[in-house]
Amino acid sequence: MNSLIAILLLLTTYSSCDKDQNVGINSKTQEKKVVIIGAGVSGLAAAKHLKKKGIDVLVLEAQDKTGGRLKTDRSLGVAFDEGASWIHGPEGNPITSLASSAGAETFLTDDFNVKVYDQNGSEYSSKILSTAENQYNRKIFRINGAEDQSFGNAFYSKYPQYQNDRLWTYMLSAYLEFDTGGDLFKLSSTYFYDDEEFDGDDVIITNGFDKITNYLAQDIDIRLNNKVHSIDYSNEKTIITTNKGEYEADYVLVTVPLGVLKKNIITFIPSLPEETQNTIDNLDMGSVNKFLFTWDAPFWDNDLQYIGYTPEQRGKFNLFMNVGKFTSANALITFAFGDYSKETEQMSDAQITEEVMVHLKAIYGNDIPNPTNMLRTKWNTNEYTFGSYSFATNGTTGESFEVFEEPINDKIFFAGEHTIVDYRGTVHGAYLSGVREAKNIIKLLK
Repeated sequence: MNSLIAILLLLTTYSSCDKDQNVGINSKTQEKKVVIIGAGVSGLAAAKHLKKKGIDVLVLEAQDKTGGRLKTDRSLGVAFDEGASWIHGPEGNPITSLASSAGAETFLTDDFNVKVYDQNGSEYSSKILSTAENQYNRKIFRINGAEDQSFGNAFYSKYPQYQNDRLWTYMLSAYLEFDTGGDLFKLSSTYFYDDEEFDGDDVIITNGFDKITNYLAQDIDIRLNNKVHSIDYSNEKTIITTNKGEYEADYVLVTVPLGVLKKNIITFIPSLPEETQNTIDNLDMGSVNKFLFTWDAPFWDNDLQYIGYTPEQRGKFNLFMNVGKFTSANALITFAFGDYSKETEQMSDAQITEEVMVHLKAIYGNDIPNPTNMLRTKWNTNEYTFGSYSFATNGTTGESFEVFEEPINDKIFFAGEHTIVDYRGTVHGAYLSGVREAKNIIKLLK
């Protein structure tokens, strides 16, 4: 009797799993067409999920490559990720298992393996750093300003003594502006940290984050160099017009970055609902730019993971990551945050190098050599992104991101890091939003 029950349970379980794996594989599904706009991680995640269910999927990508903001430059012999570099909170994070399947290699970066220097080259003692960071972690969470007030205004109103403190300026920039993507004086004082995170210390992908999107793109019908001009969903079938022609769809998943939506590069016919358009207009894209420099040999302590510097100007090349800690390259990556990040996009390579060397020479002396090569990003003026990643700006709420979870006429859907309130601004947020919308489309096919 027990054996018979066990067999029946096994058959029931197998039947249930098989049914789940084949959801949507029916005549109704076969007649439906899904077009996804954008071959970034959210679009590819959705396409992969839909294809597994037997649904006809086509992905249109404006660039000549897949991956969206996951872009790796290997021209200098090191994998320079222009966009995302870290898996934030790898425990339970869907990107962790994807990275393993895709052959991505990871390294646990130690946030405490850092030395911070002042403008005169003097090193802040570990005691001063530890005390300041403990105060920072307590005090930023005591900020709870009005919804239309920026974090910067709220913080300095409460703690005016830190207005001209270079170490505090460094922490607010290298920690908060880097983490959220938003300039201190545009970041919401109420919703700056209301999102969720996975557990575990962050790991960096050392051989290129594009390993993940290349893996997701396998066996997906992707049409590159297709710039979408309009999406007409006024009739039974939706018509997508691109520079390469027209495409017809029953369901359209729009995964382009928030910055592209804000520029109205894609015309929606009819216009998007007022709530959706207002959300697009009111949310903002942050700007974080990266700069990779190489040398023939290191002049810095190659055992360090990070080197901090406290300039007068917030966001200005105040953090250096030692690439030699996890590769064989003699290289440093530095960053520009907040509004200063946008300023760098108007500067030449020579100007950038000169400014960066001022900081390094203050630390290591005037005799250090100039770099042999550099690579850089310009996310704010990039026509495919117009920014790095979204953030909660003053005047918006965390719930603003949830507006994108509602389909329009059961025809137009949205995914991307700007559409998921709990994990906004992250790769795993983009991935999870793509799967979410794929499941929403599947529900309409049942």
